[in-house]
Amino acid sequence: MSLPIYPVRDIRAIERRFLPNAQPSLMARAGHAAALDALRLGAGRLGAALVLCGPGNNGGDGFVLARELRRAKRETAVVFAGEPERLPADAAHAYATFRAEGGVTVPDLPPPPEHGWAFVVDALFGIGLERPIEGRYAAWIGALDTLPHGTPILAIDAPSGLEADTGRRLGACVRATHTVTFIALKPGLLTLDGPDQCGEILLRDLGLNAGDAVPAQGHLIDRDGFASHLTPRPKNSHKGMYGDACVLGGAAGMTGAALLAARAALMLGAGRVYACLLDAAAPGVDLVQPELMLRLAGHLPEHISACAAGPGLGSSEEAERLLRTLVGQTLPLVLDADALNLISRLPDLATAVQTRTAATVLTPHPAEAARLLATDTAAVQADRIAAARELARRHRAYIVLKGCGAIVAAPDGRWFINTSGHAGMASAGMGDVLSGLVLALLAQSWPAEAALIAAVHLHGVAAERLAAQSAGPLGLTAGETIAAARATFNDWIAHAHA
Repeated sequence: MSLPIYPVRDIRAIERRFLPNAQPSLMARAGHAAALDALRLGAGRLGAALVLCGPGNNGGDGFVLARELRRAKRETAVVFAGEPERLPADAAHAYATFRAEGGVTVPDLPPPPEHGWAFVVDALFGIGLERPIEGRYAAWIGALDTLPHGTPILAIDAPSGLEADTGRRLGACVRATHTVTFIALKPGLLTLDGPDQCGEILLRDLGLNAGDAVPAQGHLIDRDGFASHLTPRPKNSHKGMYGDACVLGGAAGMTGAALLAARAALMLGAGRVYACLLDAAAPGVDLVQPELMLRLAGHLPEHISACAAGPGLGSSEEAERLLRTLVGQTLPLVLDADALNLISRLPDLATAVQTRTAATVLTPHPAEAARLLATDTAAVQADRIAAARELARRHRAYIVLKGCGAIVAAPDGRWFINTSGHAGMASAGMGDVLSGLVLALLAQSWPAEAALIAAVHLHGVAAERLAAQSAGPLGLTAGETIAAARATFNDWIAHAHA
């Protein structure tokens, strides 16, 4: 089952539900679990450990961890600049226990030992941080950036300086090699700046079943979310069983966008694929993929199973007219790129999208999402989940807000985060390929939600597959991901029925 993701307010509710009867305490469990991870990271490394403890409960986790390191005979330096009497109750108890067993703290960063720090633990500020870190704590975080390359840095629950709900860096922010997070995943670890700051994420549930306290609205995307649709085809098949897909786009100078989407739809199994191009001078055949049926956009096929509109569509009167025609039809529709820009400019067209009875999928990048929401890109990126959910609610559609940690949102408020892929996907045409992958699954009668989360996840895994074969990440092209997506998708089906 896909892992749940909880915002901070729900994590706090879960803690309140289990805290009264927790033996040992949640802080004791968290500190012990983190200490085991820290010892594994430091195995075989010379030198002492450095633990930075903050003035709240995250610091309390650090004191428990430091006590466990000392018990394991690991030399440990603990930095604490707070006032013990102002610590929260559990953290104060952890501090007192650490001191009672002979632990000492220093108020500022000590010089590193001769061989450097074996590893560093960031227990300064956890998931409750809501404002930028300043003063000496910011200076400590800055000092971590100067450590020798390869020094393990373990963040406790979230890297200090990262907003756990959104993934925004709040000024100075620890760049960890590993983050051990407790109870459940938090969205900010997985999207925007989170993946760069967190490094490898280690989830420790502390023996709690979070779902017993609070049902999750957010989930991590993995194959469990669409595995039931990964079915092999019967031998007695023909192309008419797998849908007629249509791509509308390809205005002058942009035919490549429509062809990328169409090729992706074809290679992910759509029975027939039409590429309807607005450029009157467009070729009559795609010499790379001659199986595609190319035609001028004024001649949309009469019977199609699903359509993707937008790749290279432009903003001409003809583009607007054709888009209105498609929006008014009762077929699954993927809207991308220029189709989204037209919707954002034309309120009546937006209303037509909102009142559709067939499945609608919107695939904006942050700037397109900002236009649809009549805001700016910074506001969208400041809370990617909220933006995606509002788009889904407003348009009664399934949304993928593209970017690091893509957000998929459903009209009923549920949301998902995808973590597959890499930075090499920041390349022209990747969004067109994604639209084609979604289109292929819709044409093959997949439900819209399953089609979207599968396509988003598949696209990222395909890019990872290519990088593992030395095709990227740098210089990866959108077209290369199409064949890799086909191979990966067939592997998934074979594995599901092995």
